[in-house]
Amino acid sequence: MKKYLLVLSVLAISFGAAAKLPALSEEAKAKAAEAAAKTAHGNKVADYQLCKSREKVAAHYYKTNGKGKAAPTATPACVDPGAYKPAETAAAPAAAPAAAGAKPAAAPAKKG
Repeated sequence: MKKYLLVLSVLAISFGAAAKLPALSEEAKAKAAEAAAKTAHGNKVADYQLCKSREKVAAHYYKTNGKGKAAPTATPACVDPGAYKPAETAAAPAAAPAAAGAKPAAAPAKKG
């Protein structure tokens, strides 16, 4: 019984502490978004590698056991996701003046 009371009291304290945490800063949100993007890219790479291995196994099967037959159904081609490119590096130069509080450059006047 004492174990259950101890567990309940620890849970109550932890929920109380979690309720008092401050909101995430912009930097923390950016890091979380970057981590999510890296994870998504990693999943795409894993899917590509799985697709390539399935093609290799199917080709070997049809070569050895299929007696030269082609695959009975067409499958979509494997799509290589390429190298990971962080979104911040592409957006950082354009967002730097706005983030620093500088005014954006005026658009050139149209001739005509």
